[in-house]
Amino acid sequence: MEHKQESIQICPICESNNIKEQFQLKDYFLSQEVFTISKCSVCGFQFTNPRPLKSQISLYYKSEDYISHSNKSTGLFAVLYQLARYLNLAFKYAIIKKHTTVGKALDIGSGTGHFLNYLQNKNWLVQGIEPDNEAAEFSRNNFELKINSESELKKLEYNSFDLITMWHVLEHVHDLNERMSELLRLIKPKGTLILALPNLDSFDANYYDKYWAAYDVPRHLYHFTKKDIENLATKHGFVIEKIYPMKLDAFYVSLLSEKFIGKKWGFFRAIYIALRSNIKSSAQNPTTSSLIYILCPNKA
Repeated sequence: MEHKQESIQICPICESNNIKEQFQLKDYFLSQEVFTISKCSVCGFQFTNPRPLKSQISLYYKSEDYISHSNKSTGLFAVLYQLARYLNLAFKYAIIKKHTTVGKALDIGSGTGHFLNYLQNKNWLVQGIEPDNEAAEFSRNNFELKINSESELKKLEYNSFDLITMWHVLEHVHDLNERMSELLRLIKPKGTLILALPNLDSFDANYYDKYWAAYDVPRHLYHFTKKDIENLATKHGFVIEKIYPMKLDAFYVSLLSEKFIGKKWGFFRAIYIALRSNIKSSAQNPTTSSLIYILCPNKA
């Protein structure tokens, strides 16, 4: 699978042109192609570079095993994902209740619509943005949700949402700065933006190194740390109100990483690494495999 690529010449966050190649790693999930991770020498941000064109990136999602876009429930990883999704819905909602009240919500990258349906059942007015047609149709047919294509994002009204969520989505977005500007345009002055992202500074990321499944090149275009999100938020007029750990993610990511490595006792080692990753995290300094960032518009 060889396709045209584009090279990033300036850092997407600090806009420095002092970019250096860090290392190469393989797309273990689908294409087996090798991709390069570059790092900004000024702010430290890491990103996939070069990367597939926006018009061709969908080719790297074409697999029944890409379960965030499907409702597949067979196979160990799919079953674990479905279980984690079920548990995460209540977890996500508990966090939302701490920061906002019932209102109008937009979920960008809404997938098969389970999260929006959960909110809808809690009396939220909801709508979604989903580029995958099959996932969007599943949402409409099974949950009667209003789901638009990504091109409709710019047509949504200014200051129209109390809550905007992107659960493991921002790392997939080609136009990072444009998307952050759109989020600020759409959120109400007292609204809440929630970003869930893999954490490059986690214990499991350091342990698995190039086999860390959450690199997920080339689908993941960016590889964020907390510092990166702080810089990105400041750049686009947001402040980080709170950061929460996503402890279940460590188990799924570690299991998938072990699958890529292919050594004996991988299942047990994955559980051990995930537990260590979670134990090393604290409420004051969450460092788990994935983090949930609560952002709000900067009122200063």
